[in-house]
Amino acid sequence: MNKYLKIIEDSFVGYFDYLIQEITNPGWTNYFYWLIGLSLLVFALEISIPWRKKQPIIRKGFWLDAFYILFNFFLFSLIGYNALSNVGVELFNDFLGIFNIENLVAVEVDNLPVWAQLLIMFILADFIQWNVHRMLHRVPWLWKFHQIHHSVKEMGFAAQFRFHFMETLVYKSVQYIPLAMIGFGIEQFFIVHMFSVFVGHLNHANLDWSYGKLGYIFNNPRMHIWHHAKQLPPQHRYGMNFGLTLSIWDYLFGTAYVPQSGKNLEIGFKGDEHFPSNFKDQTLYPFKN
Repeated sequence: MNKYLKIIEDSFVGYFDYLIQEITNPGWTNYFYWLIGLSLLVFALEISIPWRKKQPIIRKGFWLDAFYILFNFFLFSLIGYNALSNVGVELFNDFLGIFNIENLVAVEVDNLPVWAQLLIMFILADFIQWNVHRMLHRVPWLWKFHQIHHSVKEMGFAAQFRFHFMETLVYKSVQYIPLAMIGFGIEQFFIVHMFSVFVGHLNHANLDWSYGKLGYIFNNPRMHIWHHAKQLPPQHRYGMNFGLTLSIWDYLFGTAYVPQSGKNLEIGFKGDEHFPSNFKDQTLYPFKN
C-alpha cells in the first residue's frame, strides 16, 4: 500500500512541476501553448467565416466550455488523473508479475520509422475511441456521463472539451492494453494528440466545412453537427457519426449519416431543457441519476 501512496504523492508533485514548466517555458512540444494557439486559430476562423451567421460570437455556454477546456486538459490531470493512471499501470504490472509476465508487448514497432509508429498509433487509438464513443451512447449508465457533452445548444470549437472527467478514465483505460501490446511509448505521441485536438476543435466549430472527398476519411463540421442532432432518425436511435478524428469508421460500419445541411439543426437531446447548466451540477448529475 505504501508503494501506491508514494506513487500518488510523486504524481501530484511531478505533474505540478510539469505544469509550471509548461506555462513558464514555451516550446515546440508545449501542450499548454499549443492548446491556446489552436483554440485561438479556430476561434478566429469562426469569427471571420461563420456558418451560422446569426449565432453570437460568444455563444450560449461559451464560458462554461472554456472552463471545461481548462479543467479537463489541465486541472483534472493535476487533481487526480495522473495519479490514478500511474497507480493503475503499477497495479496492472504487479498483476502481470503474479504470472511472471513482464509486459504485454506482442508486436515490436521500435524498429519502424517514427512516422510509421505515429500512423499506427493514430489509427489504432482512433478506432478504439470510435468504439468507446458508440458505447457511451448505447450503455445507459455511460450515456448519463456523455449527456454533458450533448448538452451543448450552440456549437463552437470549445464544445469539444465539454465532457465529464469520467470519460477520460473510460477512454484511456480501454486504450491502454491494446497500445501497450504494441509497445508504444514514443514521445512523438504529442503530434498525434495535438492533431486530434485540432480536428476536434474544427468538428465542433461554427464552420461550413466538409473537406470534399477527404470528408470520407476525416470527421468534419458538416458531419459532426448531425452527431449532436436532438431528433435522431429511426435507423440510428442510439446516434450516428461517432468518429472523433476519422470518419472512415462510420462509413465502413454503417453509422454515417449526413442527409442534408445541418446549418440550422436543433442540437441537444430529449429533455435537455431540464439538464443542469453549470459545471458543479453537471459533474454531479450522473452520480445522482
